This record gives sequence, C-alpha cells and structure tokens, in this order.
Amino acid sequence: MDSFHLQWVAVLISIITLSEACHPADWKGLTSFKSGISIDTSGRLAKWVGQNCCDWEGVRCHNITGRVKEINLPGFISTADLPFQSEMRGFISPSITLLNAVEIIDLGGLLGLGGTIPSFIGLRLHNLRKLYLYGNKLRGPLPESIGKLLKLEELAVHDNRLSGSLPAILGSLKTLHSLLLYGNRFSGAIPDSFADLTNLVQMDLHSNSLVGHIPDRIGQLQTLKELDLSNNFLSGKIPLSLNNLPGLSVLYLDNNKLEGPIPFASVSGKISSSLAFLRLNDNRLSGPIPQSFGELVCLKRVSLSNNKLEGTIPSSLGRLSSLSELYLDRNRFSGQIPKSLGQLSQLILLNLSHNFIKGPLPEMSSLQNIQTIDLSYNLLNLSSIPQWLSKLPSLSKIYLAGCGIHGQIPEFLRTTPSPIQELDLSHNHLTDKIPEWIGCLTQLYSLKLSENSLISQIPNSITNLQDLGVLDLHSNKLTGNIQQIFKISHRFPDDSLTYIDLSDNRFSWDFYQTDIGQQPGIQFLNLSNNNLKGRLPTSIGTLRSIQTLDLSRNNLGFDLPETIVNAKQLETLKLQRNHFTGRIPKGFLNLRKLKELDLSNNLLVGEIPPGKPLSDFPRSAYMGNKGLCGKPLNPC
Repeated sequence: MDSFHLQWVAVLISIITLSEACHPADWKGLTSFKSGISIDTSGRLAKWVGQNCCDWEGVRCHNITGRVKEINLPGFISTADLPFQSEMRGFISPSITLLNAVEIIDLGGLLGLGGTIPSFIGLRLHNLRKLYLYGNKLRGPLPESIGKLLKLEELAVHDNRLSGSLPAILGSLKTLHSLLLYGNRFSGAIPDSFADLTNLVQMDLHSNSLVGHIPDRIGQLQTLKELDLSNNFLSGKIPLSLNNLPGLSVLYLDNNKLEGPIPFASVSGKISSSLAFLRLNDNRLSGPIPQSFGELVCLKRVSLSNNKLEGTIPSSLGRLSSLSELYLDRNRFSGQIPKSLGQLSQLILLNLSHNFIKGPLPEMSSLQNIQTIDLSYNLLNLSSIPQWLSKLPSLSKIYLAGCGIHGQIPEFLRTTPSPIQELDLSHNHLTDKIPEWIGCLTQLYSLKLSENSLISQIPNSITNLQDLGVLDLHSNKLTGNIQQIFKISHRFPDDSLTYIDLSDNRFSWDFYQTDIGQQPGIQFLNLSNNNLKGRLPTSIGTLRSIQTLDLSRNNLGFDLPETIVNAKQLETLKLQRNHFTGRIPKGFLNLRKLKELDLSNNLLVGEIPPGKPLSDFPRSAYMGNKGLCGKPLNPC
C-alpha cells in the first residue's frame, strides 16, 4: 500500500476514534461539571452517558478535531408543549477550564447554579467567544483573568450575586464586542481603561452599585452603539465626549446622581445622526434644554423626567419628526407649550405633568397618532377642557388633573373618535353629577374624578363599564349607596376592579347589604370617612388579593367577622373610629403580611391575641377601646 493510501487510512481511523470517545481533557471537564451539580430539573445531565461526549445533549464538537466547541445548557428551554424554566443546583467545577477549545458556554438562567467563576478561566479558555452566566446564584468578584479572553465577543453575567469592584484588567479585552454586566452588585468606579475597548459595540452595566464619574475618554469608543449605565450611583457631569460617538443609538443614563447641563448636541457633534433612544430621567440635571437638542433628528423616545431642568421648552423640539414618546414631567419648566410640538405627527405619548407651564394651550389637532396626553399639575388654568382634544383620532388616555377645569364633565368626551381608556380629571373644580352617559365609555379602564365638588349618587350606568379596573372618586360630595360599584360585571371572568377609593364623601348605606365579593381581585379598597353603617359583610373574606383595606371613620359596628382572616395578602387594615364590639378574632394572628393596623377608638374588649404580628404594633393601634388589654396595652 503506497503512502497516499496509508495517510487516508490514518485519517479514517482518526475519525472513527473521535466518533467513539471524547478528548481526555474534554471528558474530565464535562464529567467534573456534572459531578458538581446535585439537582438538574431538566434531566439533561442524566443523559450524559457513554464515551462519545459529542452526542450528549447540550454539547457540540468541532467536525474535524472532535474537541468540544459549545456547551449549551440554558435554563429556559422551549419545548413543543410549553416553555420550561429548569434549574441546576450545585457549583461550576474549576475543571470546566480543561475544555480549552470551547468557544461558547451558555449556563444562563439556571437559577440554582452557585459557586464562583473559576479564577483562571481566562488563562485556559483562549478560544472563548461567548460566555453566558446570567440569572444564577454565582458570587464573588469577576476574575481578573477574564481580561485575557482576547476573542471574547459577548459576556453576560447579570442577575447573579457577584460582588466586588470591576477589575481594570477588563480594559485589556481589545476585541470585546459586548460587555453585559448588569443586574449584579458591582461597586467602585468604572475603570478609565474601559475607554480602550475600541471594538466594543454594546456596554451594559445597569443595575449595579457603581459610583464616581463616567470616564471622560468614553468618547473614544467609536464603534459603540448602545450604552446603558442606568440604575447606579454615578455622579458628576455627563461627558461632552459622548457627542463624538457617530453610531450611538441607545443611551440610558437614568436613575443615577448625574448633575449639570444636558450636553447634547453640540454643533460639531457626531451623535446627532444616530441617537434614537435617550433616557436621562431621575437624575439631578439642571439648566434649560439647549436649542441644539433639536439637531438630534433621529430621536424616537426621550425621557428627561424627574430632574431640575428649567426654562421654557425650546421650539426646536418640533424638528424631531421621528419622535414617538416625550417625557418632560417633574421638572421646573415654565412659559407656554411651543406651537411647534403640534407638528410632531409621529408622537404617541406626551407627558409634561408636574411643571410650571402656563396657558393658553396651543392648538395641537395635528397630533394624529397621539394616544396619551398628560398635562396634569401645571399652571394652565384651562377653565374648560379644550374641544380639539376630542377630535384627535387616536387619543385614548387623557390626564388633566390639577389644571383648573371648572363646570360639568363635558359631553363631547362621550363621542371621541378613539374610545377613552383612561381619564383623570381629579383635583379640579368640577361640579354637578357624574353624568349618566359615563356608562357609554365601555372601554374605560381607569376613571379618576377625585378632589372635585361632584354631588348626588353614582349613576347606575357605571355597571356597564366591563373593563373598569381603577375607580377613584375620593374627596367629593357624593351620596347614596355604593352597591352598584360591586355589581360591575366584567367582560372576562378573571377581570375585576383592583383599586377603589370612595373615601371622604357622604355615602350612607348599610354596608352589610353590599356583596363586595363580586370583585374578588380588589387590591386596594378605601371607603373611609363616610357614613357607612351596619356589620362588615362576611364576603370580605373572599378578597384573597386585597392588600389595603381602610373602613375607618364610619358608623360600622358589631363583631369583627372571622372571615376577614382569609385575606392573607392584607398589609394595611384600618378600622379606627367606628363602633366595633366584641373580641379581636384570634385568626388575626394569621395575617402574616400585616404591616399597618389601626383598631383604635372602637368598643372592642378582651385580650389582644398574644403573638405576632399583633404584638408588634404600637399602643396607638389599640387605644380608645376601654375593654381591651394585653400586649402592647396593659396586662389583662
């Protein structure tokens, strides 16, 4: 046999051998990893049997060398039936670093996976391109050796319990493509060496405990497209160098302690041709929005809310023709709304609430795509709701709280082109009745008319609001009964009113006749400071989701029903200043989530059931019940 045929025989023997057995280093690395896992709810590791590891589930090998190329064992598994969230309890064996040909390791979302990342991972896995270890219970610092993974493109270790500072050696990852370190507990400053990651496309460090300034040299990352530093404790000014990033499309710096002016966009800035999503909200930024902000012509969503910005809203914002969402709420803006905002034909949401903006409002009937308008709590003094609002074809959420509106609720809201889903006219000067036609707003989910001067009864037509989930009518002069609120029949069986506030009105009704169990999904119920009388209905125990129950300052009486102890989610229970008698049910000890309790100024007697949570509340929670004794009151 000639040498050519001998070579082919050798190749065939090699292929056959590789198909039958693992490389010894890969075998040891994989079996050591398996031995470190005590529980695998997916059952994948139980199938790791036999000599050919390339056939094992979640393992993929090179076609030629036979070495392990990928380990894919993510926690979230998509099956033909339903998606499945699996769990692996145990630790990552350091021997996994023996797989020195591996390019991808995906152990993300395994929930119970603990231990630490092997400290020498970067000294052995030189071919690693993608490392996913997010959503586990890993702890300890990120190993400095990760800086040696020069082929690394994606690193995702968010949602763990990793601690310690970000090592500066990460700056040596010259070919890094994505740096995803969010959702951990990293502390310390962002190393200035991060500015040397010149191939970085995405940097995501959000939801950590980072402090200090954003590196001034960050503008050197010329390939950067996404930067997310939100939800940290960063301070100082926003670097001017960010203007020099030609491809940056996503910039999230919200929820930090940044201060100073908004630096975008300078005349020479490159960012103006790319930036689409900008979040600077919940910082300490000050000064005006610069006129040059209108040069960011690609902007689609902007949030500058909850800062200390001031001055007038620049008319240049009208040039942002792609803008769909604009949040300027909770600042110190003054002056009038510029007419140019009415030119933003792509605008879907506009929030200018909680500022010092004055009227009159400009005509903005060109906002053909607007769905949500919030002008609440400004100095608009509208007197009446502008009729052009009722002509906007897509408008479904209207927030005009605290805008100085007088008179009746206008009937043109009944016939808007798009059905109203949320309506907030609270804290105005509305008078007369809640109109009967309110029941025609059949897609209404949230109705807030609190802090007005509305009178008479709640119209019976309210039972037609089959989608109603939030009802806030507190602080009016409403009278009559409240029974129809609980008779609303929802469109879908699982739907229910979740929030009801009828407090500070003049309702007089025998509460026992009200079947509140018809709204089993209630989470917040406040009927305080009315004239309700009678017993508490036994159906109160069917409110399995209720978290806050306030029936204080009424004329309710008789014994406290035992069924109330079935409301296991209760966190706040206020029954003070009524005429309740008898003993406190022992079952109150089962209200384990109770954080606030007030039974004061009633006619309760006997010993307060001993034990938590009742013994943890202050004396004031029980004062004014002459027959009551036991901790925290005087001994019986």
